[in-house]
Amino acid sequence: MGLSDVAAAILLATTRPAAAGYVINIGRGVAASVRDMAQLLIDVSGVPTDLVEAEQTGPVESTWQRLDVGLAAEVLGCSPSDDLHTETSSCGNTPAPSCPRRSRSAARRRSSTPRWSPAGSPPGPPPRRTLGGVATAAEEIRVGERLVRVSSPDKPYFPERGLTKLDVVRYFLAVGDGILRALRDRPTMLERWPRGVFEGATIATRQTNRGDAFYQKRLPAGAPEWVRTAHITFPSGRTADEVAPSELAVVIWAANLGTLRFHPWPVSARDVERPDQLRIDLDPLPGVGFEQVVPVAREVRAFLAELGMTGYPKTTGGRGLHVYLSIEPRWSFGECRRAVLALGREMQRRLPDLVTTTWWRDQRDRPVFVDYNQMSRDHTMASAYSIRPTPQALVSAPLDWAELDDARPEDFDVLTVPARFAERGDPHAGLDGDRHSLEPLLALADRERLEAPPEV
Repeated sequence: MGLSDVAAAILLATTRPAAAGYVINIGRGVAASVRDMAQLLIDVSGVPTDLVEAEQTGPVESTWQRLDVGLAAEVLGCSPSDDLHTETSSCGNTPAPSCPRRSRSAARRRSSTPRWSPAGSPPGPPPRRTLGGVATAAEEIRVGERLVRVSSPDKPYFPERGLTKLDVVRYFLAVGDGILRALRDRPTMLERWPRGVFEGATIATRQTNRGDAFYQKRLPAGAPEWVRTAHITFPSGRTADEVAPSELAVVIWAANLGTLRFHPWPVSARDVERPDQLRIDLDPLPGVGFEQVVPVAREVRAFLAELGMTGYPKTTGGRGLHVYLSIEPRWSFGECRRAVLALGREMQRRLPDLVTTTWWRDQRDRPVFVDYNQMSRDHTMASAYSIRPTPQALVSAPLDWAELDDARPEDFDVLTVPARFAERGDPHAGLDGDRHSLEPLLALADRERLEAPPEV
């Protein structure tokens, strides 16, 4: 079921444009992904949870609720100004009011005083609620040649830091050149937290399909026409048109949808089969501190220099470090994994007490894992300047090698990085320069008789 199917199953525009309301339905026979998205809409809107009907085992009767158009559009990625109208329901192609199993009369029978009932209500949706009360009006922000709408600008996104959605938008504007350098023309998965980051918040996964946030791999419905895409193929063989930011306005548009972390592929939209970046993920095991990762990064730099290559480090927003280098787009994902594995084995020889390349987590006996499978198709890292969804609002910060010894992940957050960027610029600006050949690393892999690790 694609996003458009989910949208059609959840959002049913009223036949009267003046009412500007959407209704949603949760009931038996609706796919879990649809129910979860509907539940998310209800949670964000403030509709009491006792009005949400769980899956039934008897005759199907479902509860209909009106929701705020702007809220529904914000979560599903639609533009509230668009004339979104569909008569498709989860019952099939039957118009919703006459759907035999999900009629409005059934909803009225279930409750004599339904909350937000259309009957007797003035046209338009009820006021949206935030943690601080009724939300303020949307703002329009000029970004280059575009006007980007920011809905609910005062919505708390990091309540422990007092940061709102608008603060997040202003952060991305302040580091605009840097984050656009990290994302430009790359297929990018959006990690969306439309309710903000709060205690107990979780992100939906393929296994659980439930959570307060979710990953968006396909272009959201209702995206502006100036949002470009790249056509990609997943390891399963499925394909998708994924957002490929070409201008800063796309970043701000995505931030309005709740995107905190951007996950770009290491390829360009011009050639999605051959990476033009090699990404080295230095992943600390549980309980291992950032200070134990730093010497590994330094040795990676030294080894790359021996091969005539230049790497660029950044924090992850957590305890790990990433090192990026620009490469010629001549090799496949498998050859890139093989190159990183060869580098990891060299680090293992040079720092035997610190580094492991053992894939199985329970068999790793060294504190830092060189994760070569991050160069697999559809495996992505959070970009430079992405915001980690933790209460502290830490940022994945590009670094100069000279500051690595004194750097600490907690030094870089939404409040501190803009001033740093204004003063020092982007330490990753050099990634736009010369591209390196992978031949030295692949020659090492040949000598070690290393095969390309399978995609997992």
